[in-house]
This record gives sequence, C-alpha cells and structure tokens, in this order.
Amino acid sequence: MSKKSRYSQISLSAGFSVRRIVKICIAYFVAASLIPVVVYRFVPVPTSTFMLYRHYEDLLYNQTYETIDYQWVNPGRISPNAAAAVIASEDQLFYEHFGFDLKAIKSAANAYINGSKKLRGASTITQQVAKNLFLTPAKSFFRKGLEAWFTLLIEIFWSKDRIMGVYLNIAEFGDHLFGIEAASQRYFNTSAKNLSRAQAAILAANLPNPLRLKADKPSAYVNSRQNWILRQMRN
Repeated sequence: MSKKSRYSQISLSAGFSVRRIVKICIAYFVAASLIPVVVYRFVPVPTSTFMLYRHYEDLLYNQTYETIDYQWVNPGRISPNAAAAVIASEDQLFYEHFGFDLKAIKSAANAYINGSKKLRGASTITQQVAKNLFLTPAKSFFRKGLEAWFTLLIEIFWSKDRIMGVYLNIAEFGDHLFGIEAASQRYFNTSAKNLSRAQAAILAANLPNPLRLKADKPSAYVNSRQNWILRQMRN
C-alpha cells in the first residue's frame, strides 16, 4: 500500500471517529435534557438551578450558607389570581404562543439595532421556566441557545397549566425567597390559595427585580405597577 493510500485511510478513519464522537455527545445531551423535562412534567420540583446559584453566590462572595425559603405547593392549591397577575405582568400571550413571543423578540431586536444600549428582554413565561429551572443567570448567546432548546422541550411535553404551576412555584420573589407559597406566607401570612387580586398583583409587580423591589415595603414604582397589573387583570 502506498504512503498516500495509507494517509487517506487514516484520514477517513479519523473523520469517522470524530463524527461518531459528535453523534454520541449529541445523543447524551438530548437524553440528559429530555429526561428531567419529562420527569418534572409529573413530579414536584425539589429545587432549581437559580436556587443552587444563590448558594454558589453566598459561598463565593460571603463565605456563608443561607437557607432558601422554598415550599412547593400543588398548582391546584394556588389562587387563580396568581396566574392572572403574572400573565398580565409578564406574558399576556401566554396561552396563544408556543414558548416564544415573536413580536416582542422582533421589537427588542429592532430597538437594539436602532441604538438601544442593551437588548431589551422579551422572555415568555415558558422561557423563564426554562432559564430558572435548568440554567444560570449568566448572559451569552450559548446560554440563550440552551434556553430556546429547553423552552421547546417544555412546550412539547408540558401543558400550559403545568408550565404556569411550575413557574409560580420556582419564581424568585425576594432575597432567598422562591415560590408563590413561601412568598404568600412571608409577605401576607396566608397561603397561596387565599391570595387576593391585590396581593397577587403586588407579587407580580416585583418579578422584574425581586432582589431590589419589595412587596412588604412597596415603592411608588411598585404601587404604580401593581395598579397597572390590576387594570390588565380586569381586561
């Protein structure tokens, strides 16, 4: 066999090995992402990546461990006012889209192209579930790609009611405070099933920045946003 033939054979063999490794990696990635999505369609979510990330920040910056206040509650035991408030506040087309609000994405992209200093958020509730449950707050195109992947999986395998139930259970409502049940107990000394429209609206008003905005000591901005959400809920 000539030297050129041997070189060609080695190249083909190497190329085949690389393709096989890539296929195996893709298969493992799909399985590793698909399994938890399917499992969480049926079982309570014990924690989220965002909660774990808060522990990481505590250890990194404060060298301490602070307990997360989190209580899973069956979505059937959450007041309908809570879902109405977050839909009015975060994603009014929640029941109409398939995980992505294309008009909002286009609007945010156009604003950025036309000189906005930062890319405005256009995340749907499903995207926020994907991000909070499986990813970290880090911002990059790679992470946005993963967010889109998990968003599609969630929309395919979960019902809209399941998406809403998980969202309300894992959303961050304050410093180390996660979930509508823990927030209801902390701020109003009541359970999530008893939330009034006004209480649900003020919790939803804090969602854009729960570490800065306070439901128990609302600023003028929070009160204004609460009133806007209540008007949207009536619509």
